[in-house]
Amino acid sequence: MEFYKMTVAGCERHLPICAVNDKLDIAGFVMFSDVEVTVASATELLKKLPEFDVIITAESKGIPLAYEMARQSGKKYIVARKGIKLYMTDPIGIEVKSITTEKMQTLYLSSEDMHSLEGKRVVIADDVISTGESLKVLEELVKKSNGNIVAKAAVLAEGDAADRDDIVFLEKLPLFFK
Repeated sequence: MEFYKMTVAGCERHLPICAVNDKLDIAGFVMFSDVEVTVASATELLKKLPEFDVIITAESKGIPLAYEMARQSGKKYIVARKGIKLYMTDPIGIEVKSITTEKMQTLYLSSEDMHSLEGKRVVIADDVISTGESLKVLEELVKKSNGNIVAKAAVLAEGDAADRDDIVFLEKLPLFFK
């Protein structure tokens, strides 16, 4: 297996190169179980953000980052779920297609979570921004909640996302074309 070596928030990692299709490979960045990268990335991202009230992320790979950012800042975080749970009242759902997922998915917020975003300064947080599709869905959910997005943040910006001027990120992650 091939690897891409990079340093994220002072932590050196070797990311496995994974095939998306017969023309494109990506470096697999997974924060799950990497406490060192999660803590360091949250610290560095928080330094780059404006004042905010709440963090929102999509289930699931952004959860460790959002949790750690919330823990360090003392702010609340909300997770847009991939499925409706029994405890969710009046959920709102929006469809998304991610580069790392084969099929369409829907992200949901309960009416309580929607209310928690209303009138608040919101940071959207994720591990990697690539195509921006997940980001668009989170933006739409925040807008439906009447929240005010003050920043869109990620540990890594992959491919063309690194050229965007509307996101905050720590490192660029290249795409590997065959």
